[in-house]
Amino acid sequence: MLFSATFYRIEAIRQLRNPYTLAFTLAMPVAMYLLFGASADYASLEVGHGNVSFYVMVSMAAFGTATAMSSLCSLAASEAGQGWGRQLALTPLPVTGYAITKVLTALSFASLSVAAVFAAGLATGARADDGWRWLAAAAIALALGTVYGLFGLGTGLAFNSDSAAALASISITFFGFFGNVFVPLDGVMLEIAKYTPMYGYVALVRWPLTDGALLAGGSDPLWAVLLNVLAWTVVFALLVRLGVLRSRRRR
Repeated sequence: MLFSATFYRIEAIRQLRNPYTLAFTLAMPVAMYLLFGASADYASLEVGHGNVSFYVMVSMAAFGTATAMSSLCSLAASEAGQGWGRQLALTPLPVTGYAITKVLTALSFASLSVAAVFAAGLATGARADDGWRWLAAAAIALALGTVYGLFGLGTGLAFNSDSAAALASISITFFGFFGNVFVPLDGVMLEIAKYTPMYGYVALVRWPLTDGALLAGGSDPLWAVLLNVLAWTVVFALLVRLGVLRSRRRR
């Protein structure tokens, strides 16, 4: 058994009742879109194949996805380290099934976050020239957002406490501010941002709109943003490995 519908339902309901999860994965991305992408005077200005509202909308959808994946996967790691694994050993569900169910739960909340932000964008004038650009941005956000599940898993394994989820979410917010996610950067700050964990991911989510063009001028080559995502995937995988080794030493 690699998936338990009952466990998935219980886990989803548990997270829906968690005000922390709702605030950081659903409410915060929508609120930030409404603040920066819907109410601003520049919201209707043209950007690439759409307008500024669409640009901010897909950026906040990416942020919400990364937050959901990192925080919920960090909870899975900390729960396993606190003895939940021994409880699972008494059930037909193996550790692999537990992990798959947790990842699917995180993806479900990431999908809810994207849907909520896109609904807010649709209601407040976000516009793209073609309908497929909406679907493409959402698909890229969800597909590549799984990388931050590795970050959350590594954080949970390394710290093995309830604070791991908060640390993962705060880290994603920090990465966002320095990764050209919330406020368009230029100059030296933009050059630094290109090496941060969120830069390549959000650039790819924006790609259907911008084709790599930057608001500060110039553009990103596709190979550079792909390399950024690949490099940080390797770093997060190493973090998971180090977290596993540390959790074993604690036992």
